[in-house]
Amino acid sequence: MTFDTTLDPMLNPVIPSPCYVCEEAKLEANLQLMQRVQEESGVEIILALKGFSMWSTFDLVKKYLQGSTASAVWEARLGKETIGKQVHAFSPAFKPGDIDQLVDLVDHISFNSLGQWQRYKQQILASDVSPGIRLNAEHREADTELYDPSAPGSRFGILAKDLIGADLTGIEGFHIHNLCECDSFATERTILAVEKKFSQYFDQLKWINFGGGHLMTKKGYDVEHLITTLKAFKTRYPHLNVILEPGSAVAWQTGALICEVIDIVENRDKIAIVDMSATAHMPDVLEMPYRPEVRGAGKAGDLAFTYRFGGNSCLTGDAIDLYSFDHELQIGERIIFEDMIHYTMVKTTFFNGVEHPAIGILRKDGSFDLIRQFTYEDFKNKLS
Repeated sequence: MTFDTTLDPMLNPVIPSPCYVCEEAKLEANLQLMQRVQEESGVEIILALKGFSMWSTFDLVKKYLQGSTASAVWEARLGKETIGKQVHAFSPAFKPGDIDQLVDLVDHISFNSLGQWQRYKQQILASDVSPGIRLNAEHREADTELYDPSAPGSRFGILAKDLIGADLTGIEGFHIHNLCECDSFATERTILAVEKKFSQYFDQLKWINFGGGHLMTKKGYDVEHLITTLKAFKTRYPHLNVILEPGSAVAWQTGALICEVIDIVENRDKIAIVDMSATAHMPDVLEMPYRPEVRGAGKAGDLAFTYRFGGNSCLTGDAIDLYSFDHELQIGERIIFEDMIHYTMVKTTFFNGVEHPAIGILRKDGSFDLIRQFTYEDFKNKLS
């Protein structure tokens, strides 16, 4: 079957299926907005690699952002090798071997507990790494508890009561992260909550990191309010270097996962089986859960023909909501799942040996670069 690609470059037949396609122009637009936030507010923005690690785009990223933040040694190494500039690190806990490597990779490190800080204090102070600790803001803003670092019982961050009387000698920064795809008003409330609980310690610090979850590139986000909020904080504490580390916001709405229909079955619903797997290639759809947008589709019953999408694995639950179309889907037809570049590629697996989506970039001039296709050897080498 042939399709008209004149109106949609994502349907260009040179793009294989399945494939993650990052749109270079959209990524650069996000980065330019972040550059404006940095220039007008005086803060530094670094990329959270846990949300977006497509290092083939990092020559562009490093033109605008000040570095990266890592959750483990391998991410730190990736950030240092592909972006350079600043490299930050945080983990719920570090092993001695981690610290041995990180002191040569990172510029800033944040410890999740006072115990971890005391364990590695002398080694960090003997290096050029700026040490910090992560605080639990005890202030909730995230809508989904699975992604809420301030949820009751969270393993993240030191509580205010546990800092009372603690020896913070040598600590240069505080790290606070409690947002998830939040607006600027959540940022403002968080900053005020942090000031109320922890500002008595600010005089001895050099930097404060307000983490990620600042979805400043989402349509409707009040960027002016964010800039005003950050400038106000810096006016109150001019000696502090303020850092933000978004992941989703960098790659928000910058690309899609393209797949194609390989069969259609019927059991209560019409089910279109596609050549990828939700559980292996779009895990947040099932974990969060959420309903991804499909280009040209409506909700069930909105249009004439309604289908459920089924992934091509043996997991019974590898299926995605109901979508309607103005035509009957055909075997071989391309399906475009929107906004699949952040927190998607970083979580993929080779489960069931289902073909892993390729990775490509749709350039600003309309050309397509196929960056990576995965092989049986990739699948085999992940096992033993």
